Amino acid sequence: MSRRSARYRLLAWLSPFRRGPSARRPHQRGGTAGPHGSFTRAAGRLGIAGPALSRAIRNLEAELGVRLFERSTRVVELTGPGEVLLAQARPALDALDAAVRRAVRASAPNRSMLLAVKADADGGLLEDILTTVAAEPDAEPVAVRLCGWREHARLLRTGEADVALMFRPYDPDGIDADVVAVEPRMAALPADHALAGASRVRLADLGIGPEEVDERAEHDIGEHGVHDLAQLLALVGLGATTTVLPRSVAAGYPRQGVAYVRIADCPPATPVIAWPERSRSRGVAALVRATTAVAESRGMGAASRTSR
Repeated sequence: MSRRSARYRLLAWLSPFRRGPSARRPHQRGGTAGPHGSFTRAAGRLGIAGPALSRAIRNLEAELGVRLFERSTRVVELTGPGEVLLAQARPALDALDAAVRRAVRASAPNRSMLLAVKADADGGLLEDILTTVAAEPDAEPVAVRLCGWREHARLLRTGEADVALMFRPYDPDGIDADVVAVEPRMAALPADHALAGASRVRLADLGIGPEEVDERAEHDIGEHGVHDLAQLLALVGLGATTTVLPRSVAAGYPRQGVAYVRIADCPPATPVIAWPERSRSRGVAALVRATTAVAESRGMGAASRTSR
């Protein structure tokens, strides 16, 4: 094994010590050994012996000339340099994890591309996309990976999805995307609301600021303690609340007690088709082409490459 590959393997062995900022207690100078607190438990997660991991870390410290951990009989803590190394190495470690997941899936006998989509937020395009992509010359079988609010970008970065159909905003780090459409947003109002019969409403009529609209429905679901959009709209129909939805999402939820009214001064909703930025997959390219073709055939607007 070359020195470079050996060093990378040692860095990969550090992965169990990754943890979020909340794991640090106020009195700690550095983080503890992830959620594990010892090399033994961290080694167990990696499937190697504790002494082997401890020796590997000591060898890495000797090669770098830097102490990465403070060790005591009670706990193992990252030093300041250890924090720096782990923070800088994290993108490479995450990319390695994602590459391994994709390689494993690529080796499956009945492999397929995974398209991440939230069930009620596909812009009404999903069925036509699946039909259209099947006719693409470089197409691969597509399996749908249903996900929750704001999960799409994470699934792409971790290798748990190959393509995602989602709405802006999202964290663009490591992701490329094409705009699928630009569509208006609708106010979901109780049918007996004073503005339910209007042709247009304004954000001020709803008491909503422009900066709130992207995550308004998600916010309202959490605020009212319901589990999904269907339950939120049931509350709208009962006169308990109002919310804001992209037009395509509203079209999928006709409700007798709910009136949808276009918001005149609201920033538009922007669905995109996204993929990992370094992807060279012909199957991914075929799925992206199919998505933009379906959107254009619906008159939803020409696609354009987003800027990161």
